[in-house]
Amino acid sequence: MKRLKLLFVLFVGLTFDLQAQELDVNLQIRPRFEYRNGYKSLLKEGEKGTSQISQRSRLNFNYKQEDLLVKLTLQNTRTWGDVAPTATADKNGVAVFEAWAQYNFTEKWSARMGRQVLSYDNQRIFGEQDWGQQAQSHDALTVTYHDAKNQLDLGGAYNSTAENTVQTPYDVNSYKTLQYAWYHTNFNKLGASLLLLNTGYEYTRIDNPELLLSYKQTFGTYLTYKTDKIDSNFWVYGQTGKSSDAQVSAYNVAANFGYSISSSFKAGLGYELLSGKDRNDGSSVIKSFTPIFGTNHAFNGYMDYFYVGNHLNNVGLQDAFLKFNYNVNKWQFALMPHVFLSAADVINPTSGKMDSYLGTEVDLTFGYNFKKDITVSGGYSQMFGSKTLEFIKNGEANHANNWAWLMVSVNPRIFSWKK
Repeated sequence: MKRLKLLFVLFVGLTFDLQAQELDVNLQIRPRFEYRNGYKSLLKEGEKGTSQISQRSRLNFNYKQEDLLVKLTLQNTRTWGDVAPTATADKNGVAVFEAWAQYNFTEKWSARMGRQVLSYDNQRIFGEQDWGQQAQSHDALTVTYHDAKNQLDLGGAYNSTAENTVQTPYDVNSYKTLQYAWYHTNFNKLGASLLLLNTGYEYTRIDNPELLLSYKQTFGTYLTYKTDKIDSNFWVYGQTGKSSDAQVSAYNVAANFGYSISSSFKAGLGYELLSGKDRNDGSSVIKSFTPIFGTNHAFNGYMDYFYVGNHLNNVGLQDAFLKFNYNVNKWQFALMPHVFLSAADVINPTSGKMDSYLGTEVDLTFGYNFKKDITVSGGYSQMFGSKTLEFIKNGEANHANNWAWLMVSVNPRIFSWKK
C-alpha cells in the first residue's frame, strides 16, 4: 500500500511538472490632466471652468495552464488630492476590474466566467469604455465558438445586491439580468456581425410594491469593408420591449468611409442618426435610442455632450463629421469636426419649433510614443453651440466652451514566467 501511495504521488507530481504554464504580470499608471470649461454641457451664466488630474492604477495578472486561462485585474481610480497626504485609507480603495477563468474545451469551444469585459465590433453597443478611468466590466458567463471565419458568443448575467435570504430590491443602477448572442463572419474583404441583446431591469409601480422586471431588446448588424486603401463600416440597430411600463421603439443607423491617401495620411467622413422623441409628443412610448453599454466617448464628439451619462430619452441626435489622421515617426495627429442636429423636433413652449441645428464641435488630438512602455496623448476641443443647444442644455453658448487634456500612460511588464 505504501508503495502504491508513493507511485501515485510521484505520478501526480510528474503530471503537474509536465503541464505548460505561463504567468504574465503588467502594470498601468495613467494620470490625466483635464481643463473643463464647458465640458459635457454649456457653461451657465456666472459659472467658471475647472481643472483636475485623475489617475488609474492597474495591476494585471494573466495565467495560462494548458486549456485553462485566468485573469485578475486590480485597479484604483482617484483624483489627485481627493484624500489628504496623511490619510490612513484611500477614498475609492482597490477594486476588482476583471476576475475570470476560461476553459478551452476544444480548439473551437470555450467558456469564461467571472468579472470580464464585454466588447464587440466598434463598441457602439458593448464596449470597455476605456477612456473612463474606471472603465466597464460585467459579472457574466460567456460561451464562445470560433473557427477560421466565424465566431459565436453566447452570454448571460444575473445580478443581486448581496447573498440575500429573502427577496430584496436590486437598487444598483444597472440591469438585473442580461442575455445576448453575437455572431461574426468574414467574406473576403467584408465582415458582418449580428447582435441580439436582452436586458431586464427591476422596477416597482407606485400602486404596487411587488418587484417587477421589464425587458428591453437591442438588435442589429455591423458591417465592415476593408481594402488596402478603404476602411468603411455601416451599422443599424433597433430597440424594442419595455422600460418599466413604457413601450420602447427606437433605432440607430450610421455609415463611415475612410480612405488612405498615403501611408501617412487618411481622410474620412461619416454620419450617425440616433432616434429621439419630439418635445411635443405626449405619448408614453420611448422613441429615443440608448447605446446601453457602448464606449460612447468615442462617438459624437470628445466633449461628451451626448450619451455620456446625459442626453438620454431626449430629442436624439444627427452627427455628420469629417476625420483626418496623419502619422509621422512616433507622432499621431487627428482632426475631427462635427456638425450636430437634433433627430426629433425641439419645441420651445413660448416660441414654438426651434432650429434642429445644435452646434459644431472641433476635436484635435495627438499621440506620441515616447518610449516602449510610455505614451503621451492629448487634445483640445471646442463647442460652438446654438440657441437650440442652449435650450436643451440650459447653458450659454456665447461662452468659449472648450476642453483640453493631457495624458501619460505607463504600461511596463514587470514579471513574465513560462514553464
